[in-house]
Amino acid sequence: MKNFLKIAENKKLYKNSHFFIIKDSYPVSPGHLLIISNELIEDYFNLSKEAKQQLPDVIDEAKKLIETEHSPDGYNIGMNCGKPAGQTIFHFHCHIIPRYKGDLKHPEGGVRGVIPNKMKY
Repeated sequence: MKNFLKIAENKKLYKNSHFFIIKDSYPVSPGHLLIISNELIEDYFNLSKEAKQQLPDVIDEAKKLIETEHSPDGYNIGMNCGKPAGQTIFHFHCHIIPRYKGDLKHPEGGVRGVIPNKMKY
């Protein structure tokens, strides 16, 4: 089973008691970051109540990190929970994807694009 436990400490841009932040190895856009649980926890629904409460603050930290090097016009924040939802590494991680004007011709529908024919409604 793949997980993120072997990521070197020097790759971690931020760390607290429940999570750490790294650059995504396969970025969707410039500045794409991942928030990852310090422990091997399968997905968002298995995080402790305390970790879930801490996650919004870590998302804010990720945004600050991105904005030290980039000037995005928006963000997508996403988690894949379960194989049918596209999860391939069963270790909690949250994508913080900066978005830029013009990166898609028609961005309307945002995360609905995970099922392409459902993006426009």
